[in-house]
Amino acid sequence: MNETERQSEERSWETAKTLAEALPYIQVYDRETVVIKYGGHAMGESAVAKQFAADVVLLKLMGVNPVVVHGGGPQISAMLDKAGVKSSFVDGLRVTDPATMEVAEMVLSGAVNKEIAHWITMAGKEADVRGVGLSGKDAGLLTVEKTRRTKRDPDSMIEHEVDLGFVGEPTKVDPKLIAGLIASETEDWVPVIAPIGVAEDGQTYNVNADTVAGAVAGSLNAKRMLLLTDVAGVKGADGEIIRQMTVPEAKQLIRDGVATGGMIPKLETAMAAVEAGVEAVVILDGRRPHAMLVELFTEFGAGTLVKAS
Repeated sequence: MNETERQSEERSWETAKTLAEALPYIQVYDRETVVIKYGGHAMGESAVAKQFAADVVLLKLMGVNPVVVHGGGPQISAMLDKAGVKSSFVDGLRVTDPATMEVAEMVLSGAVNKEIAHWITMAGKEADVRGVGLSGKDAGLLTVEKTRRTKRDPDSMIEHEVDLGFVGEPTKVDPKLIAGLIASETEDWVPVIAPIGVAEDGQTYNVNADTVAGAVAGSLNAKRMLLLTDVAGVKGADGEIIRQMTVPEAKQLIRDGVATGGMIPKLETAMAAVEAGVEAVVILDGRRPHAMLVELFTEFGAGTLVKAS
């Protein structure tokens, strides 16, 4: 046996050991639902997207029921730039006029949604695991209402309402379609959901993907919700990643100003999902290869876990 063969054999034994050590965690998640919010800059890198799809297929084949909710902000911005449509933002939310709404739906429900579903289908080809691209408009999945925001004038200190256009907030999730897909005893479907919803009057709205993921996870009583982001987790006052926190502790981080910027809405989404019935939410770095597998199937996990108490 030469050196290359010896190293290959050693890797095989290490792989077998890793699988054996994962057994307790695999059993914990057997036939449980895990909602994955997929977004950030990693979505634009095909190699990372393909690896994400392969990990989703692996979850399905290990007995987990993954449900993917995706964003697409950078892709929408790129398409708007091509179309010559100017974007503006209020507190991180894109002001969505009719032209922007048309592009957002085309990008989210079309190009991005179908690409993710396609990569999952390709990664699961041998085992016939298939991604199913959907949006909140399908089968009455996501009912929304217009988002209301106010902003304080710095001179007069008077609050006034800001019109965000066609930006919505979930009011109801009908999970029948998703539940039916993941409960199939003959097929391995993986739902992939674009964050587009419909109001009671039939108007289409763009919805924050984190918020949609939390609402969907709550409606499915998911075991876990994974918020894949561009950061390793939530940092404490000492700059170190906090491995686990409760909802009251998360609220305190925000009050103390330790959690700032884009981490605040992610923590708010995590808390809302836990309060809606999700056992725990994990904020982790989606750019790291196999981050979901490390989180679910190893002792220490890969991000910050938020639970009720």
